[in-house]
Amino acid sequence: MNLLLQLFATFLKIGAFTFGGGYAMIALIQDEVVRKHAWMTSQEFTDLLAVSQMTPGPIGINTATYAGFTAMANNGDSWALAVAGAIVSSLAVILIPMLLMLVVCRFLRHYQEHSMVKFLLTLLRLTVIGLIATAALSLFTAENFGSPQDPYVFWISVTLFGAVLWNCLRPTKSGRKLGPITLILISGALGALLFINV
Repeated sequence: MNLLLQLFATFLKIGAFTFGGGYAMIALIQDEVVRKHAWMTSQEFTDLLAVSQMTPGPIGINTATYAGFTAMANNGDSWALAVAGAIVSSLAVILIPMLLMLVVCRFLRHYQEHSMVKFLLTLLRLTVIGLIATAALSLFTAENFGSPQDPYVFWISVTLFGAVLWNCLRPTKSGRKLGPITLILISGALGALLFINV
């Protein structure tokens, strides 16, 4: 029960101080569940993030759901309590943003052209870019890419990453880009084939 309260407080805080949606939330969740509370390992968080990306729904809420479940399961709690951890984490992460949106929606329409509101929104956009960049950089770890000591895993991981990055950044004039769903399916299939015996 104590862990449920900790999960609620942690994800309530994450929901209250995250701007920019789910991707901006990832760095905060990782900091809390891996570094601060050690509810899971970095590898578990990476796997959890991959599942969150592939399942329908917003990535921030999906990540909170799986993190709550994993934290309770790693604590040795029953499956029912792990499900309760998932529910508590999910509700906590959306509670404050939902309440704030109800208030903001009421007033933003009247003041959205105000110079101070425009200035604050510009600052928030810059903050969001930094948070998303932090989330991306935090995934550049040995758990995700392997290490040069294991060249097979390392170079396949780097090659897959480079191919996906190239596809996303190349100009559309040079040909049709593959969509995110196609990239996820291709990468998953290649990963399963290449790492099946690793």
